[in-house]
Amino acid sequence: MGHSTTIWDQKSEFEVIKDWNNIDQVVLRSPRGASARVSLHGGQVISWRNERGEELLFTSSKAILKPPKAMRGGISIYFPQEQMWSIDNEPHPRRPTTAMENFEFRLRVSLAMDGNLTMLLICLSHVPVVSDISEVRIEGLETLDYLDNLCQRERFTEQGDAITFESEVDRVYLGSPNIVAVLDHEKKRTFVIRKEGLPDVVVWNPWERKSKTMVDFGDEEYKQTLCVDGALIERPVNLKPGEEWTAKLELSAIPSTYC
Repeated sequence: MGHSTTIWDQKSEFEVIKDWNNIDQVVLRSPRGASARVSLHGGQVISWRNERGEELLFTSSKAILKPPKAMRGGISIYFPQEQMWSIDNEPHPRRPTTAMENFEFRLRVSLAMDGNLTMLLICLSHVPVVSDISEVRIEGLETLDYLDNLCQRERFTEQGDAITFESEVDRVYLGSPNIVAVLDHEKKRTFVIRKEGLPDVVVWNPWERKSKTMVDFGDEEYKQTLCVDGALIERPVNLKPGEEWTAKLELSAIPSTYC
């Protein structure tokens, strides 16, 4: 622990370091300069930088950085979030033939034959950095039904061609496609979310009023962030002993000309 070593090939490295709470963090670096930082407290991704060193994930300047509370922002897994994780010394046997350019993280849930019936309600929360929330739109959720958490989870149908933001939003979009795009016009950048096994999407922005009531969130930070979560909410998965369930979420940042 605490030293650098190589994974998959001789150019892609990871390093295990201690944070200010003496919790292990895994720092991943690709040959071209991209990097990611993962806290073993909840397996939360707290940094993702592209090859130019630009931070792509939002973390609040007022985040409370002490367990059991998770850091506000990054990529969180709403399942074992308040538990400590460990590094798998025997990872998946697949070996890329080229240098590692993308980072992949896995959560494996096993239910033994003598285990109890388990119901899974899971959410993979992604909080990107955006230039200005008023310049952002989400494509791929139009015409879908959604549950509005600001209206006692009443069900509505999305009427817009794309989702834009002018006030607080807290919704669960149901039965969404496997690809959703977050377009940032000012940065000319698109976050593309590809998912499997996560049929729902949570969209959240606290806007000005709620931001001022959150102790771990800056008063003006709602302008630079947006939660878009792949989730399993409407129809939870029930696992019997010996059964398994798999989901996948892939996130990429590309020029907006893609859309």
